[in-house]
Amino acid sequence: MKTKSSHWGVCAGLALIIFPLLGGTLFAQGTQLARTPPMGWNSWYAFGCKVTEAIVRAQADAIASNGMKAAGYEFVNIDDCWSGKRDETGSIHPNERFSDMKALGEYIHSKGLKFGLYSSPEAKTCGGFEGSLGHVEQDARTYADWGADFLKYDNCRATQDKIVAYERMHQAIMKTGRPMVYLLCLSTDMDRVWRWGATVGGNLWRTTTDIQDKWESMALVGFGQNGLERFAGPGHWNDPDMLQVGNGGMKLEEYRTQMSLWCLLAAPLISSADLTKLTPALLALLTNPEVIAVDQDPAGIQGCRVAQEGPLEVWMKPLADGSKAVGLFNRGHYSANPVTVNFRDIDLGEKVSVRDLWAHKELGVFTDHFEATVPNHGVVMIKVKNTF
Repeated sequence: MKTKSSHWGVCAGLALIIFPLLGGTLFAQGTQLARTPPMGWNSWYAFGCKVTEAIVRAQADAIASNGMKAAGYEFVNIDDCWSGKRDETGSIHPNERFSDMKALGEYIHSKGLKFGLYSSPEAKTCGGFEGSLGHVEQDARTYADWGADFLKYDNCRATQDKIVAYERMHQAIMKTGRPMVYLLCLSTDMDRVWRWGATVGGNLWRTTTDIQDKWESMALVGFGQNGLERFAGPGHWNDPDMLQVGNGGMKLEEYRTQMSLWCLLAAPLISSADLTKLTPALLALLTNPEVIAVDQDPAGIQGCRVAQEGPLEVWMKPLADGSKAVGLFNRGHYSANPVTVNFRDIDLGEKVSVRDLWAHKELGVFTDHFEATVPNHGVVMIKVKNTF
């Protein structure tokens, strides 16, 4: 397998130098939010523009009771299509599918969860609903009054300078005095938002166009994140879009691949399925504590690819305790294949202990390398550390 023996240093090293690259702006703007990648739920992929208040309440109930809240999922985020008309003062109101946004926020908070909303810097949102153009400060105050903890700011129509537009909403949020995790969503990756997102207060930023609930889309998006690791860290994360687990377009093993890869990427874990219909197997994928711990590791280092042989790839994420999380991936379409990680390629010694994170099982001590047979479109995810 072709290896990149120096690439482990990119995962562990360059990811930590974003602060001087940004000239200290991250902390100068006061953002101490999202110190680990945000976890929660978003309405878009399961419900789109058919989202209602009743649906959102049901999803909050599900998170609070099905083990997801205990696993770390906390945000309940309404995506596009909630906004209605403005009154004579210019204040935004929800449309007929939502009776009282403040009451909805209070209901979500009563579950020990957090409340998220969606808007756009343009006159209309991506779905053609009321955006924030000309009402940025007024909308930020309204969201704060409703108890919002998260804002996804989506720019599909782009009639103004994006950086200026995103900074304007950031400043408006800051003026409200209410902390809100701030997601920057753009229409194209050509904007290279990862280079400037933190300078306008972004806690996370979409690095791709919308993902689809298909293997080809998920693999293109997820494995395409390699090289962006130096722009991620506590308080500011690359976002390859939402988890599709449970939407029905992929097989269980393919969903396991997405969950594993997103955790190695230190990506936000935002489910976008109907949580009231998850099977026990799907729920187990979303709530595996050992896999989630990789995503939520306090060092906040985004993983990277360290070896590749055709469709076989090895990804590694350094962890705060000195161990490494490793994903052995088989992107091939037809058959299982052995995938090998050489310990020298991930800066470990000759003898290494290996734990299977999906099986919750210690596999023993291995010398020089570890090899596993990985199913097509599948993954074996392990945690490795030196033995002394």
